[in-house]
Amino acid sequence: MSWDCGFKYIFAFSPTLKAGVMCKLQERDDIGRIELVQKLARENCQFLQTEKKEREKSEHDDEVTTVQEQEQDVLVLRKVQSCGPAPLGGSSEGDWRYVVVSGTPEKILEHLLNDLHLEEVQDKETETLLDDFLLTYTVFMTTDDLCQALLRHYSAKKYQGKDENSDVSCRKRKVLHLVSQWISLYKDWLHEDEHSKMFLKTIYRNVLDDVYEYPILEKELKEFQKILGMHRRHTVDEYSPQKKNKALFHQFSLKENWLQHRGTVTETEEIFCHVYITEHSYVSVKAKVSSTAQEILKVVAEKIQHAEEDLALVAVTFSGEKHELQPNDLAISKPLDAAGRMHVYRKDLADTLNPLAENEESQQRSMRILGMNTWDLALELMNFDWCLFNSIHEQELIYFTFSRQGNGEHTVNLSLLLQRCNEVQLWVATEILLCSQLGKRVQLVKKFIKIAAHCKAQRNLNSFFAIVMGLNTASVSRLSQTWEKIPGKFKKLFSELESLTDPSLNHKAYRDAFKKMKPPKIPFMPLLLKDVTFIHEGNKTFLDNLVNFEKLHMIADTVRTLRHCRTNQFGGEMSPKEHQELKSYVNHLYVIDSQQALFELSHRIEPRV
Repeated sequence: MSWDCGFKYIFAFSPTLKAGVMCKLQERDDIGRIELVQKLARENCQFLQTEKKEREKSEHDDEVTTVQEQEQDVLVLRKVQSCGPAPLGGSSEGDWRYVVVSGTPEKILEHLLNDLHLEEVQDKETETLLDDFLLTYTVFMTTDDLCQALLRHYSAKKYQGKDENSDVSCRKRKVLHLVSQWISLYKDWLHEDEHSKMFLKTIYRNVLDDVYEYPILEKELKEFQKILGMHRRHTVDEYSPQKKNKALFHQFSLKENWLQHRGTVTETEEIFCHVYITEHSYVSVKAKVSSTAQEILKVVAEKIQHAEEDLALVAVTFSGEKHELQPNDLAISKPLDAAGRMHVYRKDLADTLNPLAENEESQQRSMRILGMNTWDLALELMNFDWCLFNSIHEQELIYFTFSRQGNGEHTVNLSLLLQRCNEVQLWVATEILLCSQLGKRVQLVKKFIKIAAHCKAQRNLNSFFAIVMGLNTASVSRLSQTWEKIPGKFKKLFSELESLTDPSLNHKAYRDAFKKMKPPKIPFMPLLLKDVTFIHEGNKTFLDNLVNFEKLHMIADTVRTLRHCRTNQFGGEMSPKEHQELKSYVNHLYVIDSQQALFELSHRIEPRV
């Protein structure tokens, strides 16, 4: 089923009912009603479609204007009522303005620049248009294409058919404003693209060339310097042709430092690595890229309660070849990720490497989690998840959905949070199923129900969903003896928590609850990705060879959920000394990643009657 960008009313009439069932699709929040439509379709209902008539229209409302060049459509605009002040020299008339429906990339950019105005604060519609464009331009043009188009607009000799200095400087300032917003939105991402690095050098040089002729550009130049981290300021006289070269050399030396900054921090970046204890179980270790084998082994030995000197870290390729890592070897490398995985082996007296028995580690486990404070544990989960969530760039959702690059290079942080959600779900099942004593297993289930409730209270919906799904895993939910002994108040609490994960009406219960929560908050990321994917797959990216900008606005609007969730920053209130053990526990989860192995454990502790 495909839906176009203009939401319409859908009426569904069931032949078995006297009264028809009507379903309205109007706002993005009502998108869950589509599930009802699909259900009715399966029941052989008839569908009628009517044009939207929600509010009274004036004679100008939704008036569509098509711009042509050489008898080809290049831009489609819709005239709508404006909510804010009209831009000076923009594309509005009184209380009306034109919004982009579709167009060529060049014409959309041109319209955007015309729509900008140079007051301190842009009106809401213009800011949204600018943000939509910057968030989604990679869908329909390359970064190099955007850079070249911006340079053409900046360097053009005439502006809208005029060549007065005020109009030329106005256009230059608009381009610089767009570039400033671009840098502010993308931050480190621009360091990684050679075209954008060269573009910033070029446009900065152009501004230095122009500021003597157009002194009004000095304000934009200083703002540009501030964004690029250049702390030295100059007077207009220093930009004169006689003194410009010296200033240019000084500025480029600073600029090179800014452009190369990202390369100096890679060794301190943290990633997940899986260290397998047995064939189907591993410890998820959060470690720096520069971690040595000895540092990784120390973490794992502590987690599985084995003497570090009795263990070895071994790289095992998919073909079965083993390579023992020496203490000072770097443990994490891309070739290893592609070719195999890390294992912990046990050394015997002759230093021969032997794999750990499947249940050797689990038999020695103590129920450490039973002695932990549930609120503090949930808070540490929030600290961990917030670190990952706060690192996700809005562009990662665009790349994840459109898969322009064909690899995960541009979605690293998003992939880590999704991986974490899966690991927390497996961790819950692992902890419960490794507990062979019924009484302690009941305590564990109660503990996880409380942790899930605390995650909800702390507005961490990612871990909340993961824990509830872990408790609902088939290998856990079948433990009838365990669930029979759960007190009624805990069963009631769990039922209330489960209702938030109810997928009916496209997770309406979750959406309503999440909307009421104040930021900072962490959404359930798989569902947010589902929303973006639904918009993408239900609407064409190009209509008659023009970019469907209405679709991109819908996607950008959904992606901006991240921004809203991070309006305020989360700060944990736990003392590092008192909770170091708790932090280590949460950072390095022990999980079994095989559903078959989990089911075997489940049937071992509670055999089928």
